[in-house]
Amino acid sequence: MKVGVLALQGDVPEHRHALEPLVGRGSVVLVGRPADLADLDALMLPGGESTTLSRLLDETDLRRPLRERIEGGLPVLATCAGLILLSRRIERGASGREPLPIGILDVTVRRNDYGRQKESFEAPVEVEGISGRKFPGVFIRAPRILSVGPEACVVARREEEIVGVRTGNVWGLTFHPELSGDPRLHERFLAATARRGQSRKARTSTPANRTTAASKARR
Repeated sequence: MKVGVLALQGDVPEHRHALEPLVGRGSVVLVGRPADLADLDALMLPGGESTTLSRLLDETDLRRPLRERIEGGLPVLATCAGLILLSRRIERGASGREPLPIGILDVTVRRNDYGRQKESFEAPVEVEGISGRKFPGVFIRAPRILSVGPEACVVARREEEIVGVRTGNVWGLTFHPELSGDPRLHERFLAATARRGQSRKARTSTPANRTTAASKARR
C-alpha cells in the first residue's frame, strides 16, 4: 500500500513517522506537486495552518488534481487543518480571514474554536471501530465541528461533542492522532482503505476474468 502525506506545511514528519511502521518506509510518499498523487492508495492531510495550506495548494497547482483524486475515490485522513480544508462550510471567526475550502466533507467548522496555543489540551476520544481504552485525542488550536450534514456520519466523539466525521472514503478529525503515540486510528483507517480497495477490485472483475479463473481452478 502506497500512502501519501501532503507535504506543504504542518505535521508532515509526525504523520510519516506514524505511518512507516504500518506500511513500510518506502511506501510513504511526500506529496508536494500534482505528479506525486499518482498511484497513491491513500492520503493524509496533516494539521498545520489552514490559510497557509490553502494558499500553497494554489501555488503548487495541487488544489484541482487533489479534489479530482478525492472525488475519484482516493481515501483520505484529514486532521485539524486538513479537516478545515476539506469542509464545505467554514464559519467566519474573529480574524475574518478564512481559507478557501475544497468542499468534500459535509460539515460546518470554525477554526481555532477552543482557543489559542495555550488552550491546547488532551482528552479521551471514542472512535468508531476502536475497542478497548479510549483514544488519546490531542487538540492543538483545534477547529470545532458546528454541524454535520446528511452526507456525513460521525466517527469520533469527545463526550457528547463530535470530533470526527466521515463522508465515504474521506475521514476528518479535529484532533491529531499522529501526535498521540497510539497507532490504532491510523491502523483503523488503513484497514478500511484496504477493504475498500478489495471491494473495488471485486466489482471491476469482469465475467470473462471470473470464467477464466474458474476454468483454471478446475484443471
